[in-house]
Amino acid sequence: MTRVFQLLGKRWTGLVVSVLIQRPVHFAELRRAIPGISERMLSDRLTELGVAGLVVREVDDGPPLRVAYRLTEAGAALEPALKELGVWAERYLPEGGPCRGGK
Repeated sequence: MTRVFQLLGKRWTGLVVSVLIQRPVHFAELRRAIPGISERMLSDRLTELGVAGLVVREVDDGPPLRVAYRLTEAGAALEPALKELGVWAERYLPEGGPCRGGK
């Protein structure tokens, strides 16, 4: 679990993966899909996910030159776990409050 959270527990990483689960996207489209993330942070997270073997960077020679990102098989295999976390959050994490059922 430590290794999982060292990678996926970083700010923005889960959101990047959740967007890429839907389909491959270009950098600008990915940035628009995640409000508040800077270009630098998005680039850093994509690089980390690439080094971890979860994301692949693909260059379209264009013109214009465009870069797209997609999940590898290992990255796509995160989908069931992320969906379960989403279900858990809907049930137990109200916006701005403590966890429900925390007794």
